[in-house]
Amino acid sequence: MIRKDVKLQRKYYTDAAEQYDEIHGGEDSAHDTALKYISTFMDLLEVTTVLDVGCGTGRGVKYFLDKYPDLTIIGVEPVQALINQGIKKGISSELLICAEGESLPFDDGSFDIVCSFGVLHHVAQPEKVVREMARVARRAIFISDGNRFGQGQLLTRWVRLLIYKFGLWGFANYIKTAGRGYMSSEGDGIAYSYSVFDQYDILANWADRLIFIPTEITDKKSLLHPLLTSSHVLLCSIKEGSK
Repeated sequence: MIRKDVKLQRKYYTDAAEQYDEIHGGEDSAHDTALKYISTFMDLLEVTTVLDVGCGTGRGVKYFLDKYPDLTIIGVEPVQALINQGIKKGISSELLICAEGESLPFDDGSFDIVCSFGVLHHVAQPEKVVREMARVARRAIFISDGNRFGQGQLLTRWVRLLIYKFGLWGFANYIKTAGRGYMSSEGDGIAYSYSVFDQYDILANWADRLIFIPTEITDKKSLLHPLLTSSHVLLCSIKEGSK
């Protein structure tokens, strides 16, 4: 049985599909910045196959296809209405697969790199998606998403970090969301409290090297805790010497 929050999220994206790119994007967005950084890593790693998890209307897929015409790039997306918008952009329907991030329909190590852009804060159990990404990736995993600890005013960021460090985040989030565990808005649908740093342990066990790149700076003061300086982060997990 599909959970209520998942149904609400899919309905939101189905209803907003035609306006999705207008609502969620822009050439200066954090995820477009992440795409440019990932391209640099792709050149260094000599990547030939890419999987975009939660590809939406195929913005990332189209970016990589335009930049690397010989690249094999597949996008998976659970909302068919968003896939249909990607097809209208000219992306082949064979490259856009309707599937869940929690259960990717691919064999282990099927892709050189696996990436996601602004997906995991919409997932109740993002660790399941990240474990699946790690299963099908050979060389690198890239996650571009929000960082709860770098959002809001400075005092708010510090309070969030302290609550998290004392192990009280689950309780605080329960109170904030009135027991639902998620927030709902017209601009972003269903969203859960999330930070790319939440999956640090999973990816540290998978990768040889982890690199964090701020893609939207909140505060440049060097004295701040590194968790507090950026509202959006690109997490780069790289296996060295894997081909």
